[in-house]
Amino acid sequence: MFESTAFPRRICIASDAWKPQLNGVVRTLAETLSRLTARGHAVEMITPDQFTSLPMPFYGEIRLALAPHRGVTKKLSRFGPDIVHIATEGPIGWATRRWCLKHGVPFTTAFHTRFPDYVAVRTGLSAERFWPLMQRFHAPSRAVLAATPSLRHELVGRGIGPVVPWSRGIDSGTFRSDAVPDERIAALPGPILLYVGRVAPEKGLDDFLSCNHPGSKVVVGDGPALSALKSRYPQAHFLGRITGSALASAYAAADCFVFPSRSDTFGLVMVEALACGVPVAGYPVQGPIDIVGPVGRGGSNELLDTVGAVDENLSDAIARALTARRVDCARYGAEYSWDAATDQFVSALAGALEDEAANAA
Repeated sequence: MFESTAFPRRICIASDAWKPQLNGVVRTLAETLSRLTARGHAVEMITPDQFTSLPMPFYGEIRLALAPHRGVTKKLSRFGPDIVHIATEGPIGWATRRWCLKHGVPFTTAFHTRFPDYVAVRTGLSAERFWPLMQRFHAPSRAVLAATPSLRHELVGRGIGPVVPWSRGIDSGTFRSDAVPDERIAALPGPILLYVGRVAPEKGLDDFLSCNHPGSKVVVGDGPALSALKSRYPQAHFLGRITGSALASAYAAADCFVFPSRSDTFGLVMVEALACGVPVAGYPVQGPIDIVGPVGRGGSNELLDTVGAVDENLSDAIARALTARRVDCARYGAEYSWDAATDQFVSALAGALEDEAANAA
């Protein structure tokens, strides 16, 4: 772990995802920013709200900066960062990358989102057509930060790297085992099966809502697929977007958290649910396989007791997850810490600067 006194204090973080968006990328960056500044680093953010922007095709909630090169150049030149972290592969990310290469400033990148898979879902094209762009983007990076072992393994296999760990955390003061259950949800016929997240095509919600497992299906979140799903699944309960302590209460009222996405690289909501004592069911893919594990005992099979289940048959995964004890789930979920994740972030940037200095010597 690198202490802030031993680490250069001027860090720029460039991201095409930022508030008011609500997603894992934004939450990760916001938590990291808070902790970096608390440790004494000077951090400059370059984000879409600082530019004229347009809705992203197929993903209207996300706004992309329009021709940000001049503004990015001005901000970076004025700030004079020791190192830059580029969080996303959008217009701001590409403009920042260009500036760093031109001025010889080292930078790291992150692989938060399976962009090729997202585009494939929306266009019908093969995801493989978009991976070369990802390889090109990350090629000059001093380190590519990725959340889970399976994602890091895949990136290495695709020639993207060097790859280093950057895990995730939770707000332990909000998501905890003693959260008071939401009375509206708790009153539904059980078992109560809950999904929290964006309501979008790539999230696999049709798989969840068409699953024949008995119980009440509850969806918390908003997104472009909401109206269509409401029409197709009138028996499901759509509660809209919920945050903070109200979200913790929603988790606490559930018997099982269902994560039907096949395209997420982590899935913070799974950890939040676990911390509230709720077992997780999902597919055996990146995210669930790293958090819940192939046999339900953690990503490295390190737990004595199960905290959920993964299976290609989602109903079977739910049935097995429901046998997990809430106390075991809560104990495991509470282990995820934003402070530990920030330690990894700082270490990755420090290592990149050390490599830069060694190469320059």
